Amino acid sequence: MDAPGFTASLVAGGVAGVSVDLILFPLDTIKTRLQSPQGFNKAGGFRGIYAGVPSAAVGSFPNAAAFFLTYEYVKSLLHTDSTSHFKPVKHMLAASTGEVIPFSLVQFPLWESLKALWAWRRGHVVDSWQSAVCGAFAGGFAAAVTTPLDVAKTRIMLAKAGSSTAVGNVLSAMHGVWRSQGLAGLFAGVLPRMAAISMGGFIFLGAYDQARSLLLEVGRKSP
Repeated sequence: MDAPGFTASLVAGGVAGVSVDLILFPLDTIKTRLQSPQGFNKAGGFRGIYAGVPSAAVGSFPNAAAFFLTYEYVKSLLHTDSTSHFKPVKHMLAASTGEVIPFSLVQFPLWESLKALWAWRRGHVVDSWQSAVCGAFAGGFAAAVTTPLDVAKTRIMLAKAGSSTAVGNVLSAMHGVWRSQGLAGLFAGVLPRMAAISMGGFIFLGAYDQARSLLLEVGRKSP
């Protein structure tokens, strides 16, 4: 990766992270309360859903910048031609080195694949808004299939100290939810999660592509 690409990925990633946190933090708070074993109202309902937004936005800049810098760097190391069947694996590896969670392993290969398909159908590289649409679809799908893991994580975070759930075993937490609430419990909050992450994917990945394109263009015009 050359110097302009390094700078563009770093800054664009930070801008994307701040943008999505400022807009979607309240929805994530609502989703967490919907998944709480106490119930939505006892967990806080709609009260204070904007609490913590500034600190989250400040923290998201370096995190998102580091993620996208790593993602683009690993993609450049694993460069393959456009027809290679290895491309989805490359995107999974790049996403996993930036942030090791199942969500990224689903979202980023799907985002890249949708962009490639759209570009092939249109005959040119996708625009930033098209990348954003692909990000929304990829984010929504990834959100749906990883909801049980998110429910388990929420239950572990909210568990009473000393309880079996508080130990942190994700599979055990999922099994407990399945026994007590069945499939509905495992997918509690799936619709607001999908809505929030679809919007987040649109903003996050669209803002990243737009900011990176602008920064690279500025870099090319600079002497």
